[in-house]
Amino acid sequence: MAKAHIIGVSGVAMSATAKLLMDAGWSITGSDAACYPPASTYVEKLGFPFFTSYSPNNIPKDVDLVIIGRNAQLTPETNEEVQRAYEMDVPIQSFPEILAEILADKHRVIIAGSYGKSTVTGILSFILLHAKKDPSYFIGAYPIDMEYTSKKGDGEMAVIEGDEYPTAHWDESSKFLHLNADDVILTSVEHDHVNVFPTYAEYVAPFKKLLDDLPQEGLVVACTDNKGVSDMLAVAPQYITYGLNTDALWRAENISYGAITTFTLSHDGKPVVTLHTKLLGAHNVQNIVGAAAYALTRELVTPKELQSAVSAFSGIKRRLNKITETSSVSAYEGFGSSYEKARAAIDAIRLHYPEKNMVVLFEPHTFSWRNRDALSWYDTVFQDVSDVLVFHPAQQGAATHKQLSQEEIVVQVRASGISTHAVTNTSEIQKQLNKSLVHDSVLLILTSGNLDGALDTLPQWLDNHF
Repeated sequence: MAKAHIIGVSGVAMSATAKLLMDAGWSITGSDAACYPPASTYVEKLGFPFFTSYSPNNIPKDVDLVIIGRNAQLTPETNEEVQRAYEMDVPIQSFPEILAEILADKHRVIIAGSYGKSTVTGILSFILLHAKKDPSYFIGAYPIDMEYTSKKGDGEMAVIEGDEYPTAHWDESSKFLHLNADDVILTSVEHDHVNVFPTYAEYVAPFKKLLDDLPQEGLVVACTDNKGVSDMLAVAPQYITYGLNTDALWRAENISYGAITTFTLSHDGKPVVTLHTKLLGAHNVQNIVGAAAYALTRELVTPKELQSAVSAFSGIKRRLNKITETSSVSAYEGFGSSYEKARAAIDAIRLHYPEKNMVVLFEPHTFSWRNRDALSWYDTVFQDVSDVLVFHPAQQGAATHKQLSQEEIVVQVRASGISTHAVTNTSEIQKQLNKSLVHDSVLLILTSGNLDGALDTLPQWLDNHF
C-alpha cells in the first residue's frame, strides 16, 4: 500500500484530500499545529496517525509522497518538517495536483467564484448523492447532511470546489487550473485576496484562463446576477445563465421567504418545478438555482429527484447555520471571509428577521479584512446592523501585508454611525453581548476563524443566558 504524508493536514481542503487518498487505497499520516474544531475533530474522525506539532520525525521513512499545504508556516526556511521533506528523495506535490490525478477518470465540474462555491458544491453533491448517483466530490467546507467533505465514488461525475488562490509556495498558479475542468459553474467574480491579487485585472486573469482551457464541449453555468461573471463569458466555449434576474435562462420566480422558502424554478420563462429549502436568504436561492441548472441541463437527475434533494438539504456549516437551540435570541454563524460574503449574510438575516435588532460579532480573520487597502469596506459592510462587536485581527502573516489594527477597524466602523465595541476574549464577548442583545435581537457571527476558541462555547452560553 502506497503511503502519503500530509503537512498541514487539518485544513479543510487538505483533510478532504486525505479522505480521497484513503478512498483510492493510500495509507495516510499527517501533521499540523494550532488547529481547532471543527478541523481537528474532523481529522481525528478520519482515523489516520496525526501529529499536533511539526517535527522531521513525523514523516515515515518509507513514505512514497509528501503533500504540503500553502499555510504561511510551511516553508523549508521556517519549518523543519518541510525542510526534511525536501531532503528526502520522494515526490512533493500540492493537493490540487493530487485531486487531478485521483479524479482523472471522472467528468469534472469545477465550482468557482469569489463566494457561493462551497454551498453550490455541497448542494450539487447532495443532489447526486440523494439520487443515488454515487458521485465523487470535494467540498471546501463541512456539509451538515454529509459525513465527509470528500469522497471518491463509482459514478461518472466529480463535483469539485475550485479555488483561485495560489496552489503552493512553489507554484503561484491558481489551484483550480490544475483540476482539468470539463465543465464550470461560475458563481461570482468580485475582487478578493488583495494580498495576492493587488488589482482586479490580476484577480480575474485565472478565471479567464479556467474558462479558456475548457474543452470545446465544455459547459459554463454562469450566474449573471454578477457583472464580473457576465464579463467572463466571452472566453467560454458555450454557456447557460442562471440567477434571480429576469434575463437569466434558469431563474427563481415567485419566491416566498420563510422558515421554509419556496420558489418556482423556471427555464426560459417556463416553470419546471417548485422547490422548497431550509436555507436562508436570496443568495442561497441563487445557489440552488445554479446547482439545479447544471444538474438538469446535463440530465443528471429528474425534476422530482431535484425537488426531493433540495428540500432535504440542510446546508453547510458556517454558512448561516443556526447555532442556538433553546435561546430566545436566535444566533447564526456566517463565513464572513470577504465583503461580499459578509454582506450576503447580513442581507439574508435582515430578509428573514426584518423587525429585529441585528448584532454582529465579527472577526477580521482573512488577509482581505486585515489589509489597510480594504479599510473602506468598513464604511458600508455593516449597514442595517444595530451593534458590531469587533474581535482582534488574526496575526498570522501580519508582516506580509499592510496589517490593520483592531482600533483602526473599530474607529472606521464607528464613523459609519454604528455602535461598535472592541472585544478580545471570551469574557469580553459575553459581557458585551449581555448589553447588546435584547429580547428582539438576532445575532450573526461572521468569521473564518474561531475567535480564539470562544466560538466553541458561545452556543451553549447563549442557550443558557437567553
